Amino acid sequence: MAEPEILLSKGRYRARLAAGADDVAAAQALRTLCFRTAAADSDPFDSRCTHVLVEEKASGALVCCFRLLLLEGGAVLEQSYSAQFYDLSALQNFAGRMAELGRFCTHPEWQDPDILRIAWGALTGLVDGQGVQMLFGCSSFAGTSAEPYKESFELLRQRYLAPAQWRPAERAPEVVRFSVESPRTADVKKALQAMPPLLRAYLAMGGWVSGHAVVDRQMNTLHVFTGLETGAIPDARKRLLRAVAG
Repeated sequence: MAEPEILLSKGRYRARLAAGADDVAAAQALRTLCFRTAAADSDPFDSRCTHVLVEEKASGALVCCFRLLLLEGGAVLEQSYSAQFYDLSALQNFAGRMAELGRFCTHPEWQDPDILRIAWGALTGLVDGQGVQMLFGCSSFAGTSAEPYKESFELLRQRYLAPAQWRPAERAPEVVRFSVESPRTADVKKALQAMPPLLRAYLAMGGWVSGHAVVDRQMNTLHVFTGLETGAIPDARKRLLRAVAG
């Protein structure tokens, strides 16, 4: 196996690129554990993506992983994983370089917030280095019932819908629409508590979502398309991310 390329090493953890098939298999095993899929979590996109592993230095334990698919612009969005579930026609006019963040997960027995910081720091370095202007992906809620997430979906509808010019349309056969006939005020605290950490991180940086969630029974999740134009990230947040990445 090739010598791994270290992206970031701070404190107890380091983030590195996968160096071969064994590393990818380890990431797939962690994904299978986190997403609780019946079969091993692997797909044809794995061979096209860059895989990032976050490990505890002392033990070598794999505590977090994600994959990244680089796209030269909106014209090739149909090559993305997300395009299987969302009609991304509106985004095809996006001219800048894009990157799809996928299969982001943290080992359930490792809840140290530094893990997420290291992962985002490594991601920031990759995004900056590749000149990515839009980061996107599917942010997953556990399970396929919308009931536990009604406050989250209402908050997303009220505050975080994608700009009309980029908003994904429906493609999947089974969706949960956010629009309601009688709008109400979402309970912000409950809404944020029920959201996955990845989605909260996107939103804190200026991210936005589709107007519906996809019911993905194979992965046993509900997910929303999530986009983030890197130029829209607040300067203070950029400084924090780059401080970690540096």
